[in-house]
Amino acid sequence: MRILLYLLLLIVLIFLGSVVFIATQKGDYDIVQSKTIGISKLTAFEYINDYKNWETFNEWKKSDDDMLITYPSKTMGLGASYSWKSTGNNGSMKTIFVKEGDSISQKMYANDFENQVSWKFKDTIGGTKITWRMKGKVGLLTKVKGFFSGGFKNVIEDNMMLSLNNLEKTLSHEIKTYAIKVNGLVQRKETNYFMQTISCKKKSMIRNIKVVLSRMTYFVKKNNINVSGKPFVIYQYNVPNDEIVTFSVCIPTFKEINVMPGSDIQTGKMDAFTCIKTTLKGDYSHLKETWQKAEKYIVDNDYKINFAGKYSEVFSITIDDIKLPSHWKTELYIPVFPKAVPKPAVVSNTVSQPEAAVEPATTAPSENKEVTE
Repeated sequence: MRILLYLLLLIVLIFLGSVVFIATQKGDYDIVQSKTIGISKLTAFEYINDYKNWETFNEWKKSDDDMLITYPSKTMGLGASYSWKSTGNNGSMKTIFVKEGDSISQKMYANDFENQVSWKFKDTIGGTKITWRMKGKVGLLTKVKGFFSGGFKNVIEDNMMLSLNNLEKTLSHEIKTYAIKVNGLVQRKETNYFMQTISCKKKSMIRNIKVVLSRMTYFVKKNNINVSGKPFVIYQYNVPNDEIVTFSVCIPTFKEINVMPGSDIQTGKMDAFTCIKTTLKGDYSHLKETWQKAEKYIVDNDYKINFAGKYSEVFSITIDDIKLPSHWKTELYIPVFPKAVPKPAVVSNTVSQPEAAVEPATTAPSENKEVTE
């Protein structure tokens, strides 16, 4: 019995000694990891610049099923943020500096310890070199966990490299996997909506759409607004040909809603119109090609653009539905005039009776027509 007591006391002393030893070790770290990924610099930058994409590659999240992620209205660009909660691992991150296509700086709070995070993107042979740096301090619990895994710095280094490997798999497959289908002539229904309108350069259009769309979606959830369909964008000009693009990000509603005077949120109503529908399944970086295929179809099939209609894109499946870009679904609608059915020839069987009057045909061509919201 006395031997067991001595053994127990020895174990306690060893444990306490280990804790004291670990606690006295410096918790500072400064770790840099790099990886070259075969994708354009801007695509890599845009992907990492949006916190909603991090769940697809962040090894800390992928290895912790209990981690709960919370997103505010702004998750992309300067001032974007997100937070997480898990067993012994709570924190938040905020973007404090952005240089488009070049670098990102962030401030991270993990278990009340402040850390600096930075990303650097550089064109290189074979694609883009992504350099990820994390610098800061860790608490006692992290040091204890790290002690039994070869040291907390090794744990951080391993997780950073695993995250970069996950990022390579995501970008190499998810961004490059897409499909475009021209559905043909359809009819868009009359729609009530509320919207936010902005103008920007064409090269930054997709980024701004994502920012406003996230803000509008958050607005809907916060105010418990009943919507009648998926969010969409209305363009005031032909996107492929204009350097400055003006567009409205819209949320469809069952009826007109009231907004406060002076608000940047406005209401609108879209009349029904005939259009050519084209569907993109994949990342938004392929929208330019989607427009090109839709316009080629219009020319090849001798349709005439109806400039009184609405150029629009409907976001049927987005990052809020599924994180993987290859599963996103965007529907493009270009307004056109329906083709008139050719007037049939009238043949008289007798000469004694006058020809029957034939009304001019005004129906659309006899092709499969789809009605969409």
